[in-house]
Amino acid sequence: MLRRAHAAGVPIVMGSDAVMSMFGENTRELEWFIKAGMSNAEVLQSATVNGARLLGQQDKLGRLAPGFAADIVAVQGQPLHDIEALTGHVVWVMKNGEVVVDNRTAP
Repeated sequence: MLRRAHAAGVPIVMGSDAVMSMFGENTRELEWFIKAGMSNAEVLQSATVNGARLLGQQDKLGRLAPGFAADIVAVQGQPLHDIEALTGHVVWVMKNGEVVVDNRTAP
């Protein structure tokens, strides 16, 4: 169904009920989007700008810019080339202005 919706031009937004069954693993959804035929860029948009647009919050959410609310994820790798950088190589996460995950190693 996802493949057909994407081919028809339906905006796809990342979001899941992972709290019910896969808490902490909801980014695996992004890999499924790739398997359904979406490009890496489209998958990244599904997790950022598409959701903001769907909620009518594109002037407040969905991108890194002054005045926008943002949670930030730093990964090892290039998500535009390999989506697994987001699903398996998270290095650092900031939520509501606080670092909540820090997997960096000290020099």
